[in-house]
Amino acid sequence: MTKASGYPAIARRAWAVVGMLFLFMLINFADKAIIGLSAVPIMRDLQLTNEQFGKVGSAFFLFFSISAVVVGFIANRVPTQILLGVMGLIWALTQFPMLGTVSLTTLLACRIALGAGEGPAYPVAVHALYKWFPNEKRTFPTSLVAIGGTFGVGFIAPLLTWIIVTYNWHVGFGFLGLVGIVWVVAWMMIGKEGPIDVRIEGEDQAAPRVSYAKLLTSRTFLGVTIGGFAAYWAIALAIVWLPAFLIKACGFTPTQTGWIVVAPSVLQLVAIPGAGLLSQKLLGVGIASRISRGLFATACILIAGASMVLLALSYTPWLQIPLVMLAFGIGAVIYSLGPPLISEITPVQQRGAMLGLSNAVFSTAGLIAPWLTGHIVDIGLDPSAGFRQGFLLGGCLVCVGGLLAAVLIKPASDLARFAERGSRTDDLAIGASGDRGQFSSPQVSRGTP
Repeated sequence: MTKASGYPAIARRAWAVVGMLFLFMLINFADKAIIGLSAVPIMRDLQLTNEQFGKVGSAFFLFFSISAVVVGFIANRVPTQILLGVMGLIWALTQFPMLGTVSLTTLLACRIALGAGEGPAYPVAVHALYKWFPNEKRTFPTSLVAIGGTFGVGFIAPLLTWIIVTYNWHVGFGFLGLVGIVWVVAWMMIGKEGPIDVRIEGEDQAAPRVSYAKLLTSRTFLGVTIGGFAAYWAIALAIVWLPAFLIKACGFTPTQTGWIVVAPSVLQLVAIPGAGLLSQKLLGVGIASRISRGLFATACILIAGASMVLLALSYTPWLQIPLVMLAFGIGAVIYSLGPPLISEITPVQQRGAMLGLSNAVFSTAGLIAPWLTGHIVDIGLDPSAGFRQGFLLGGCLVCVGGLLAAVLIKPASDLARFAERGSRTDDLAIGASGDRGQFSSPQVSRGTP
């Protein structure tokens, strides 16, 4: 097969993989969101306090970061088709015990197992995606995969809410288990390894390695990870506590809440792919990636943090809805622009590990935020005041994280530092903009989308 004749087939397969990864992230975030949507009936049926339920939310993240690191290194050597299939199967199997009689212990065990299975999800999905797209064309498809989570949290929320209200929360969990099984079967038939890989016809032709100490202490890695932590704090609150906040602090009904939590997803549906496409175009015309990717993403985090602060202080329903949209929607832009930034400074054979490490660190926000917020609610004068205090603290933290990330992210500086210390060779080239350095690999020339 010639390069010309093979290119359309490769392109079609690449976009089919994008579609499957989009659904993968949809299921991933739906599995997370159902615990928040079921919060009130679960707490009633199991007679849990707010702090106990906060621990259930935090339990999900107990092994989340550890598994992200471990599987990130495994992803450097094991095909992503297998890894993603195993993850999807674990997710599905952890939902089915919820169909029967559930104790607090069962709930905790299933959420811990689910968290361990979902920890590596996004970095491994992105690693699989980047085997199909070169650096200059990665931002937009990354954003399409990222908004799979948007649909999982938002557009599936009304359906899950309807199932919970019409039947019960047990049926909601079982429904997600069945959906997960269907995805695994489809993925094993459709998902393939892309041509941009560290292995080509049995030979390793990848760029030279950089020590992990240098990569982990690079400004860009630290900035993306801190920004990701700030944005994930908001995500964790949205998953575990936003429905309860809207009901107990803002006075909305459960049905109204099921629709309001869609608001961030509506924004993300436009903002994430829009930001990805605009960033990719800015990069293409020579705008440094520090600006086109880094400052773009961190500005969104700052907007999210400021909106959460205002939400905590607002008592006006018509104002609360747009603030919910911004506080829990716009910050997620970092997850479409952050991974390409890390991939700029990372050799391809180390990319899976670095993406996993970043994900592992920033997702620790999910371990802290639900428990801390639940604790604040319990020690508050009343649930309404407690929720507002918890969300106010979260908004301030998100703002600080966004500012730190904006200061730190500088891919060109990191690449220059690696060069000065002899960590790269002629295979490392800095783009015309002076900020689009990329550890190149000859596989890119084989015909990719």
